[in-house]
Amino acid sequence: MKFKKETRSGRAVHGKWYGDACAVAFGMELIGERWTLLVIRELMLGGRRFSDIRASLPGLSAKTLTERLETLQDLGIVERAYLPPPVSAQVYQLTEWGRGLEPALQELGRWALRSPLHDPGLLLTPVSLMLSLRTMLDPSRIGDLELWVALDVGDEHFAGRLRRGELSIHPAGDGVMSPDLRFSAPGASDFLPVFYGKRSPEEAGGRLKIEGDPALAQRFIDLFVLPPKWGS
Repeated sequence: MKFKKETRSGRAVHGKWYGDACAVAFGMELIGERWTLLVIRELMLGGRRFSDIRASLPGLSAKTLTERLETLQDLGIVERAYLPPPVSAQVYQLTEWGRGLEPALQELGRWALRSPLHDPGLLLTPVSLMLSLRTMLDPSRIGDLELWVALDVGDEHFAGRLRRGELSIHPAGDGVMSPDLRFSAPGASDFLPVFYGKRSPEEAGGRLKIEGDPALAQRFIDLFVLPPKWGS
């Protein structure tokens, strides 16, 4: 069951900041407020409860999150829905139009990673890690590889399906049964030195655990490549 979308009449959007007809300017007016893109990022893999979004973004106050979600609903980017029984919880989810922002987030991420100022040691949420894997996948390396992969980050579980040259990822509730590979770690950042730094789990401190055929696991890890730093 979905809530009827509510809008506030007379709310100026296009031109409220820049008075510029450019679609890029309009896009910034839609999603350029602080925290807005990160809220959208946390909803990109599916609907989430208010408390879950707040827990993923500890620097975001409940008041600001409420305001951002209300604005995104007014704009048609986010909608509210109920999870079916036995959960019956209210969640916020992206509309079809809102989900269309993933390619823009991917391109922004690839571009920003080229800066030598990027600090990979800061907080990384599980959803951000999953979107990073979808972004940094090099299709030219996939070949005929197809598999199911479980990605467990603390208490959060995700299922990845590599098929026909694409990687789909979605939340997996209590976890994935009998995947081809399973990667488990306490935090999202524990994946980075192995997947992007190309270090062995032992060299990276042993926090990332891998279950499955070692050769297949290495082939999967080798699919992910960071862009080169600008000026390097």
